[in-house]
Amino acid sequence: MSSRSSNDSKKISTTKADEYPYPSLWLNGRDVPVAAVRTGDPASLATTPFEESTLDFVRAWLNGETTFTLHTSGSTGTPKPMTVSRQQMLTSAAMTAAALGLTAGYTALVCLDTRYIAGKMMLVRCLTTGMHIVAVTPSSNPLAAVPDTISVDFTALVPYQVYALLESPEKARLGAIRHTLIGGAALDPRVLPTLATLPGRFYATYGMTETISHIALQYLNGPAAAPIFRALPGVTLTTDDRGCLVIHAPHVPQPVVTNDLVDMTAPGSFQWLGRWDNVINSGGVKIIPEKVEEAIGAVLNGLNLTRSFIVCGLPDPNLGHKLTLIVDGIEFTPQQWNVIQAKLRQSLPAYEVPKDHLSVPAFRYTDTGKIHRQKTIEIVTKPY
Repeated sequence: MSSRSSNDSKKISTTKADEYPYPSLWLNGRDVPVAAVRTGDPASLATTPFEESTLDFVRAWLNGETTFTLHTSGSTGTPKPMTVSRQQMLTSAAMTAAALGLTAGYTALVCLDTRYIAGKMMLVRCLTTGMHIVAVTPSSNPLAAVPDTISVDFTALVPYQVYALLESPEKARLGAIRHTLIGGAALDPRVLPTLATLPGRFYATYGMTETISHIALQYLNGPAAAPIFRALPGVTLTTDDRGCLVIHAPHVPQPVVTNDLVDMTAPGSFQWLGRWDNVINSGGVKIIPEKVEEAIGAVLNGLNLTRSFIVCGLPDPNLGHKLTLIVDGIEFTPQQWNVIQAKLRQSLPAYEVPKDHLSVPAFRYTDTGKIHRQKTIEIVTKPY
């Protein structure tokens, strides 16, 4: 079924600046004529849902549609539809192009789900900057689907793709890409030393559907590498009385008040601390789960006990909420748990060391691959 009906749109004349400068786009190993995309039914040209969503958006853009319906990822609640304008997407794409020096003639690998903002904005950057589109169905190793004869200059990945590529024969090809955006979830810091050895530049992104993709970048390798996010040109950042980030961006009509706790290191720069709505009140002390999780990740990695995990506050008659580690699919022995707690006490204050741990058979994830914290916690809280 075609997804064209999801674009509640008006039409305008396509300007020359928005014309895709190539006769075809490369899609899963074949060249698809742009003329056929513009005039045809994407469903008739596609063989997979990814191909249909990709061609549907390209058709809509080239035919001058002015508004598009997007959906939030649902990682912090129920996915919601929102309408954005063509001009908002144009401005967002131009900001990224200016920050990274993207230019006509580059080849961009589109390997994220084009039903969502990250994949759609990769297409917009190509269509407006004049980069050649090479699109492959999202997988853990997208470069394996791209012939060696195609040299990629720009791409956007999610962390699990980065991990797989670094362990694959395509590691050198990944490193040769000029600019790689990494978003959707936090990147395991264990891969940073490997990224530092690669010639291409890697960036963690900060943004959301409400900001029409990212508005800040963290440089992960190269001379500018630092554990802070830097705002894109034209973006102003402030905080509210909770210490949460407020975004003022030229393509967003109203300030975006987030629930992200940050440390403003300098004007236009910040360090992300965690989510305000995830804060746990345990014994009258407020605990940021993401800070604790970073320390736990380092300990588990050092013990070769790497698993998906989160921490949460479970009801407790004495503390109100007891800090608890939830692990995906593994039960620690009493000896292992004692070692984990002892190592955590070396880097965390006592109140940030989990008091208990639980195993669940399978974590819950969003459609975009993020851990769904709320639904995962509900697995163990329903009996309470």
